[in-house]
Amino acid sequence: MNNQPNNPLHGIKLEQILIDLEKQLGWKGMAEVVKINCFEKDPSIKSSLKFLRKTPWARAKVEQLYLDTFQGFKWPDS
Repeated sequence: MNNQPNNPLHGIKLEQILIDLEKQLGWKGMAEVVKINCFEKDPSIKSSLKFLRKTPWARAKVEQLYLDTFQGFKWPDS
């Protein structure tokens, strides 16, 4: 089994991240932070999942937004 005790997102699915962020911030709030069309134009969970699964840089920004929003977590500067 792949155990990732130091990964704060371990066990949280991308779909759940989007659902939680949409409830908390709304699509407009999400689009202000992560500038991607699937949040700005006709947003939906389905279109966002499709885009984020094939776009690593955007997924990383959404995951960081989730951590900042719900866990007050900041990745250490590299």
